Amino acid sequence: MRTGRLIAMTLTIIATVVVAACSSDSNPPEPTTGDWHGAIQLPGQGLDIGVSFTDDGTATIDIPAQGMRDVALKDVRTDRGGVEFAIPGIPGDPAFRGRYESDRITGDFTQAGQSFPLTLERGKVAGLARPQEPKPPFPYQSEDVTYRNGDITIAGTLTRPRGGGPFPAVLMITGSGPQNRDEEMMGHKPFLLLADALTRAGYAVLRTDDRGVGGTGGTLDAANYADLSGDAAAGVSFLRGRGDIDPARVGLFGHSEGGYLAPLVASRPDSGVAFAILMAGPAVPGDQVLVEQTRVIMAANGASAENIDKQVGETAELAALLKAGDLEGAKALLKRANAALPQAQRVPDAEVGAQVTPYFAALIQYDPAPALSALRIPVLAFFGDKDLQVIPAQNEQPMRDLLASDPDVTVHTFLGLNHLMQPTETGKTSEYATIETTVSPEVPTYVTAWLTQRFPPK
Repeated sequence: MRTGRLIAMTLTIIATVVVAACSSDSNPPEPTTGDWHGAIQLPGQGLDIGVSFTDDGTATIDIPAQGMRDVALKDVRTDRGGVEFAIPGIPGDPAFRGRYESDRITGDFTQAGQSFPLTLERGKVAGLARPQEPKPPFPYQSEDVTYRNGDITIAGTLTRPRGGGPFPAVLMITGSGPQNRDEEMMGHKPFLLLADALTRAGYAVLRTDDRGVGGTGGTLDAANYADLSGDAAAGVSFLRGRGDIDPARVGLFGHSEGGYLAPLVASRPDSGVAFAILMAGPAVPGDQVLVEQTRVIMAANGASAENIDKQVGETAELAALLKAGDLEGAKALLKRANAALPQAQRVPDAEVGAQVTPYFAALIQYDPAPALSALRIPVLAFFGDKDLQVIPAQNEQPMRDLLASDPDVTVHTFLGLNHLMQPTETGKTSEYATIETTVSPEVPTYVTAWLTQRFPPK
């Protein structure tokens, strides 16, 4: 699962930029208005960035490799005396002081006491190569749809083969954190790609925005698993109520945390769910997943044994508080840990506390055993052996054990793939953006073959 905001706070420091430049009196009053691009010259590599200045004194930044896009900057200054800006809420006190001359901004970027050259030139930063991303025209129909779960309006996209149907259908459930219907992250759109592959194979596919994202109402941070499983169940009901969908052949595809929610929905006696496909779905409780992913991610990043033990201990303490429902105690723990960091690495206290929510507590408290054990429908559960977030060594055998009474179960581990099912040598989360492949082609091929053997399109 992606415990994204919390892990990012405790394990990594996102690169930040503050840029300043000077212009001569002969330059226009606002020489920086428009788009700029360049690369921070880190040891052994450059980190591409894009900065866009407007004529009203505001600016935004893009860092494609870190999934940052149109992030609003603060302390923006664009005048003859210089050009400056900062990214809010990022540790390290980053700064750049340079000079505007001959349509370039040059200088040194500094963060946490380190300095790196940076030159910005006019033009937008190039996007990351995503050769697999489906592009129109599509050989199938696509429509935007909405439906309700109580007071919440859920918005999504339904793709279906041409013709009248009725078609077998798949509802997709995203991983943890606020996700749009494409499960877009780091420039990748894995759900768009998987939906495209399944629809081309003859299946209708519904993918939706999470609560508080895109066209879906509500607030994810305030939701619990009853709410989120209810959202998914409403999607199943929506599909089964359509004349172009076969109500007896509607299933679920859950990624990461979606692999928690899909069995929770499918195990309901009246769910109407015909099958479940779990991609990197955990088979142990959320607190155990969080602690183990902390350990393996830190080890993969070269942390010392002492630092790993310290962080794992703090993470276990945090998980215990959340599991007990003590959100205030969890916030206090994180604030103490944050205060103990060097000044340059600290996150504002308000942001630390904001990461502890009822939604995050629900994820940590959840035990998938009852729902998985109750399933009596065809289930495909698969993992990537390089996954550092839902670790196969922790989850594969429990998945097999919990599904042992289900008469039609396939558990499979792909070699050389990470949490997103990308090909990788290390599985490091920092590689997600730099890997051009969104999903290894063997994955949709395997999923489609499994599905067509059991629910062939008519």
